[in-house]
Amino acid sequence: MEIKRDRYLGQLVSRMWNGQVKVITGIRRCGKSYLLKKLFRRYLLEEKGVHARSILTINLDDDDNIRLRNPLELSAFVKKWIKGRSGRLYLFIDEIQMCDTVPNPYVPEGKPITFYDSLNGFMHIDNLDVYVTGSNSKMLSTDILTEFRGRGDEVRLHPLSFAEYLSATGGERRDAFNRYMRFGGMPFAVSRPDDAAREAYLKSLFGEVYFRDIIERKRVERTDVLGFMTDFLCSSIGSLTNPTNIANSIKTNYDCGVSKTTVSTYLDHLEDAFLFTEAKRYDIRGKAYFDYPSKFYCEDVGLRNARTDFRQMEITHIMENVLYNELRARGYSVDVGVVQARERNRNGNSTRVAREIDFVVNKGSERIYVQSAYALPDESKRANELKPFSLTGDSFRKIIVRNDVGLRWFDEQGILNISVMDFLLDELVV
Repeated sequence: MEIKRDRYLGQLVSRMWNGQVKVITGIRRCGKSYLLKKLFRRYLLEEKGVHARSILTINLDDDDNIRLRNPLELSAFVKKWIKGRSGRLYLFIDEIQMCDTVPNPYVPEGKPITFYDSLNGFMHIDNLDVYVTGSNSKMLSTDILTEFRGRGDEVRLHPLSFAEYLSATGGERRDAFNRYMRFGGMPFAVSRPDDAAREAYLKSLFGEVYFRDIIERKRVERTDVLGFMTDFLCSSIGSLTNPTNIANSIKTNYDCGVSKTTVSTYLDHLEDAFLFTEAKRYDIRGKAYFDYPSKFYCEDVGLRNARTDFRQMEITHIMENVLYNELRARGYSVDVGVVQARERNRNGNSTRVAREIDFVVNKGSERIYVQSAYALPDESKRANELKPFSLTGDSFRKIIVRNDVGLRWFDEQGILNISVMDFLLDELVV
């Protein structure tokens, strides 16, 4: 099955020969290797006329390349390959985070040698363009500006968007959307022959890939707590929470005592593995972030559903998670909006109320407010959903994404009402 990832392929193409290390990051099994070693490689061969001998690919997760997990051995191997070759050369290193940290043989008491040293060394080779993939955010994304000394350029890859999913599977879009809301966009799950195989594959990813990676790399001792936390976050996507709430829930539901500090540490591990992303609350009028509580969204709704054994199919929360992921994949920063206002309660007294806008979407100077509303069956529900828009005090674009409408339209307040499928398939909307 051919799966197009044109959004990300275009990002790689636009970064060619920019003097930086191109770092493709994302959750494991989301298609980083496919993007680099198949789609981008084919582009180089067919569109740019690059000869296959000018591309060196190193798979660090291959046992045959264990020696190259030593950054000194990696540097020596690459430089030996380059020696005597002319013209423009390309280096692909898959799963770079598997490279070990080793002592400096020349200054034993000095700073250890890491793969950052190797990659920075490659940057001094004028005819070499370097691309790497990695599955840990703090090892790569966070350190790009520091360890790469300003010479790292990240391409963040996400699981398949609905548009990518539909292009790969075909069929009627409503049926495809229903499958996507259940099984998500992990590429290998899409290619499974039937629903049972998709479910089995998604369930296996947590224990056989993600948890094993976190436990081994972070030396996690409380594996039970890691599992409980994952269950909690999957069950409460789109709900406000904080480490204290999570710790209390684990104690109540699993009779397992755990400190807030441990919960915070394990949250970092889950985010580092790209399994979840924290969406902070932003005071729109006060122009400030709240420390807590926050919302956590799963990187892929299929993984979320598998973790809940496909029994907690709250379609409103799943749709909200899908929209959040789509907005981030389009390159926006996404916060949860809060608008403070004074309103009359049932007794007629004035009281301070915090109204929520699902997503405050920012890119550069552009801002858009987005509400996720699966259905607005009556005027009361519609007025409640739209109320926060009227309190922002600004004229930024406002969109309400719904599952119960067909054609899009603007209401009398200038708010765009659009179906969720149109929103996901039309990037010109946002």
